[in-house]
Amino acid sequence: MDFGVRWRLHGDGRTPAPGAVVRPDERLSWPRTAGLGAQHVVAMFGASFVAPVLMGLDPNLAIMMSGVATMVFLLATRGRVPSYLGCSLSFVGVAAVIRTQGGSSATVTGAVFVVGAALFLVGLAVRRFGARIIHAAMPPVVTGAVVMLIGFNLAPVTASTYWPQDQWTALFVMLFTGLAVVCLRGFWSRIAIFLGLVFGYVLSWALDRVFGRIHSADGSGEVTDHWRLDLSGVGQADWIGLPTLHAPSFEWSAILVALPVVIALIAENAGHVKAVGEMTGDDLDDKLGTAISADGVGSMLSTAAGGPPTTTYSENIGVMAATRVYSTAAYWAAALFALLFGLCPKFGAVVAAIPGGVLGGITVILYGMIGLLGAQIWINAKVDLRNPLNLVPAAAGIIIGVGNVTMEFTDTFSLSGIALGTVVVITGYHALRAFAPPHLKTQEPLLDEGTSSYTDTADRAETADGGAGDDGAGENGAGDDPDAGGGTAQRARS
Repeated sequence: MDFGVRWRLHGDGRTPAPGAVVRPDERLSWPRTAGLGAQHVVAMFGASFVAPVLMGLDPNLAIMMSGVATMVFLLATRGRVPSYLGCSLSFVGVAAVIRTQGGSSATVTGAVFVVGAALFLVGLAVRRFGARIIHAAMPPVVTGAVVMLIGFNLAPVTASTYWPQDQWTALFVMLFTGLAVVCLRGFWSRIAIFLGLVFGYVLSWALDRVFGRIHSADGSGEVTDHWRLDLSGVGQADWIGLPTLHAPSFEWSAILVALPVVIALIAENAGHVKAVGEMTGDDLDDKLGTAISADGVGSMLSTAAGGPPTTTYSENIGVMAATRVYSTAAYWAAALFALLFGLCPKFGAVVAAIPGGVLGGITVILYGMIGLLGAQIWINAKVDLRNPLNLVPAAAGIIIGVGNVTMEFTDTFSLSGIALGTVVVITGYHALRAFAPPHLKTQEPLLDEGTSSYTDTADRAETADGGAGDDGAGENGAGDDPDAGGGTAQRARS
C-alpha cells in the first residue's frame, strides 16, 4: 500500500526550473529538503507556541505532538495533501472559559479530545456523503457567525489578563506586529507573529535593564513588583528530557463549551484542501473527508497525552506558495524537527517565559483577526445580511457569544458564551428557514460538487504564483480563501 513516503528527485535536486513546481510526490536534495522543513517549523512557531501558553498547557509537549499529528496526517492522506498540523488557536477562548469555571488542564484536554473525536466522525460522513453535507448543516452565514463569535469572545482575555501586565510593552508589540504583517513581504510576513514575539522578548529584557522591575499585575493577577522577563526557569530546565504528560478528564460542562469549535475546524480543513488543490493543480475533493478525519485523529492523539488540539496551518501554505515547493518530504522533515524541539525542556522554558505584556500586544491582533475571518467568510460567500433570515440568527448568536450571555437550565447545567451563541446561530437559522418565505432562501451554496474549482494548466501555474499574496498570515492573519467552508479560523490561523 502506498503511504506517500517515496519521492522522486525533481530535476537536479537543487532548484525548480523556471515556471516549474516541486510536486507533493517529488523532492529536492535531502539537505535542501531539510532546510525547507526548518523553514516550515519557523513559519508555524509563532502560533504553535502562543496557543499552548494561552491555554495553560506545556509548549514542549505541544510542539512534539504537532510533529506526531503531522506525520499521521501525511500518512492518512497518502502524501497527496502537503500540510503541517500545528496547535489550534480556535480553542484558546474555550480553555479560558473552562478554567474560569474551575476546570484544570486535564478538563481542557478532555473537552478538546471529544471535539477531535467529533471532527473525525464528520470526516467519515464527508467521505460517505460528500461535501454537500457540510453546507446542509453549516451554510456560510452560520460558519461565519460562529468563527466571529469565537474570535471576539477572546477580547476580555486580552483586556483583563495580558494587557494590564505591561501596557506599554503590549502597545509597542502590537504596533510592531501590525507593521510586520502589513509591510513585510513573502516569508517574513508569514512569520509576523513569531517576529512580534522576538521583538517583545528583546524589548522586555531592555526595559528591565533600563527601568528595573515593573509594578503591575503578574500572571496570577496579583499586583506586585516583578521582572517583565523572568528567565529563572530557563536556567533550571534540562537540555534533554520528555515533556510533562497527563491524561484527559471528561466533564459535560466543559465538553459543551468546546464542541462548537468543531465548526471552525471543519472550515479550516476545507479551506486548506481547497487552497492546496488550487496551488498544486490536483483535484483533492476526494481527500477532504480524509483530511478532516486525520486532523481529528491528530487532535485526539495530542490531547490524550495532555497537549493542545491541532489544525492545518495556512502559514505553511504561504511558505509553499513562496517557494513553489509542495513536497511532502519537507513536511516530514518539519515534523522530525518538531519532535526534537519537543525533547528540549530548556527550549520550552524559553517559550514559557514570554512576558504577559508581549502576549497582550500579540493577542490584540491575533484574536481580532480570528473574529474578522467570520466577516471574510461572509464576503467570499456573498452572504446578504440585508436578508433577515441571515441577519437575525447571526446577530443574536454573536452578541450572546461575545457578551458571554448565560442560560441556566437547572442548578447544575447551563450554557453560555461560545456554546450558547453557536446553538442560537445554528438552530435559529434552520428554524427560521423552515418558516421563511421562498424569496428569502436564495443564498448560493458554499460547497457544490466539491470544494474547489480547477482550471487549466496555465491558470494553475498563475494561481500558484499569486498564492503567497492571497494567503495572509495564517493563524496569524486573515487568510485563506474560505469559500470551501470558511478558510481558517487560525488565521491567526487555526
